[in-house]
Amino acid sequence: MKAADLADGLIAGAVGTTALNIVTYLDMTARARPASQTPEESVGKLAGAAHVDLGSEEQATNRRSGLGALMGYGLGMAAAVGFAMVARGRRQPVLRATALLGGGVMTLTDGSLTLLGVTDPRTWRRVDWISDLVPHLAYGLTAAATWNRLRPSRP
Repeated sequence: MKAADLADGLIAGAVGTTALNIVTYLDMTARARPASQTPEESVGKLAGAAHVDLGSEEQATNRRSGLGALMGYGLGMAAAVGFAMVARGRRQPVLRATALLGGGVMTLTDGSLTLLGVTDPRTWRRVDWISDLVPHLAYGLTAAATWNRLRPSRP
C-alpha cells in the first residue's frame, strides 16, 4: 500500500466519520433524543476487562466520554484505510463503495457493541434500526465520494 493511499484512506474516514456525527446530531435535534451512551459503556467494559483504572468517578465519566468519541473516529478511519487496501488505489463505483464502507462500519460497530454486551440488536425497533442505518450510510457515501475525489483521474 502506498503512503498516499494510506493518507487518503485516513482522510476519507475522517470525512465519513464527521458526516456520521453531523447526521446523528441532526437526528438528536429533530427528535429531541439524548446522546447514545453506548460509546461510553463500551469504553467502561473494555477498561474493566483490561483492568485499567480510569480514575475517580468524575474522571472516569469524563474519560469514558472522550475515549468513546475517539474510538468512533478511530474505527471510522481504520475502516476507510482497510477499504483503501482493498481498493488498491483505484476509484470505486460510489454505490458499491458506499455499501461496503457504510455497511462495514455499521457491522463492526454493532457487532462489537453486541459482543461487549452493551446492546442487543434483536431487541431494536424499526426506528432504532433507521437511526443507526442513516448515519452509517452518510458515512459510507461521504467516505466513498472523498476516496474517489482524491484518486487521480485516468485518461
